[in-house]
Amino acid sequence: MEIKTKYLGIQTIKQEDIIAFPNGIPGFLEEKQFVVLPFAEGAPFHILQSIKTPNVAFIVVPPFIFFKDYQFEIPNSLAEQLNFQSNRDVNVYSIVTVKEPFETSTINLCAPVLINSKQQIGKQVVLNNDNYKIRQPLLQNQSAGQER
Repeated sequence: MEIKTKYLGIQTIKQEDIIAFPNGIPGFLEEKQFVVLPFAEGAPFHILQSIKTPNVAFIVVPPFIFFKDYQFEIPNSLAEQLNFQSNRDVNVYSIVTVKEPFETSTINLCAPVLINSKQQIGKQVVLNNDNYKIRQPLLQNQSAGQER
C-alpha cells in the first residue's frame, strides 16, 4: 500500500506494519493508524507517520539513546491494554521537536509513545514523574533526572 508522508514523499508500506492507536494521539485523537518509518539510514531518528493525514508526522527516537538513565514503570492496566507479554514486546519512542540550529532541539520525556511490536498497538502516555520534562534539551551531557 502506498501512503503520502510529510517528510519522505510517497512510501510503500505493508499492512502488517500499521500500528493501531485506538485512542489516537493527544491533540490528534482522530488519527488512529500510524507507521514508523526510518528517517535516514543509520540515523537513530524515525518518523511516526499517520496513514490517513500526510501532514501528521512526528520525529521520534528511542529516548535511551540520549538518556541512558531514562526509566519508568508501565502500570499493569496499561500493560494489559497494550497486551504486553514481556519487555521485549515494548518499543519506546519520544517525540522530538527539531529546531534550528539542531543543538536547540528538544525531546518530550514526559509523554513517551509505547508500541507493542508484536500486536502493533500503540499509545502515548503521560508519566507522573516530575524528573522528566516535555521540552528536555536533546543534546546535553546530563541524564533527564539530574536537571530540573
